[in-house]
Amino acid sequence: MLVAALGFAIMGALVKVGAQKFSSSELVFYRSIFGLIVIWLYIFTNKLPLATPVMFKQMSRALVGFASLVLFFYAIAHLPLATAITLNYTSPLFLAVFTPLFLQEKSEKTLFIGLIIGFIGVSLLLKPSFGHQDLLAGSLGLLSGIGAALAYVHVKQLGKVHEPDWRTVFYFTLVSTVGAGLWMFFDHFHPIDWQDLPVLLGLGLSATIAQLAMTRAYRTGDTLVVASLAYVTVVLASLFGVMWWNEHLSFDACVAIGLIILSGLISVRTTQ
Repeated sequence: MLVAALGFAIMGALVKVGAQKFSSSELVFYRSIFGLIVIWLYIFTNKLPLATPVMFKQMSRALVGFASLVLFFYAIAHLPLATAITLNYTSPLFLAVFTPLFLQEKSEKTLFIGLIIGFIGVSLLLKPSFGHQDLLAGSLGLLSGIGAALAYVHVKQLGKVHEPDWRTVFYFTLVSTVGAGLWMFFDHFHPIDWQDLPVLLGLGLSATIAQLAMTRAYRTGDTLVVASLAYVTVVLASLFGVMWWNEHLSFDACVAIGLIILSGLISVRTTQ
């Protein structure tokens, strides 16, 4: 999950760069199609089977994940970025509710405390703000967090029936590529120049590595421990802001980062 956190943080930084030219639908499409091509080449080269006895579950995971992604990008477009990210990162809290319901896993109370501490850290670091006009976008942003939690539940369930990571990521990127491609028809399209390729290829590569690592983490690890470590993405993204855009971390931001790290330590220590 730490590898996934690093990949998603790099992806987020490249999205920030790419958003200066490309629309959200274009960025989701390029993010997805690169992963689809890479995974398909891996499958084709190794002659791996795409047929699966749990196709319904694979499609369900892919559709839920894509819907969550669309809702997240809608929230980003209509809310302050920090608010949208905070709402999306409610997913570990919803996972704490879904885990005993859908996965029949019992977790230590200490894990729940760690998740709450981590979310407080995320909120303190991002400082979300709301207005009355943000009710619809805020509700959809919260739904993106619920959707992400349900997608992670699907990943865990697929792992229990021994579905390989590459197959799960293939179907997710396939659905996301098709969905984002259709989305682009109703959005603006910007031609790609040569100087755009490093950003778009980096976006696709970091997202693909992160997706594979996250899928492996949820498939094989303790669900709530993995969810708690997901908060590290926010810390790394903040540090990239300091390094690349000369952003400054205030005292309360440093406290927030400390809380997120503490959340991860609590979660890991709980399972030892």
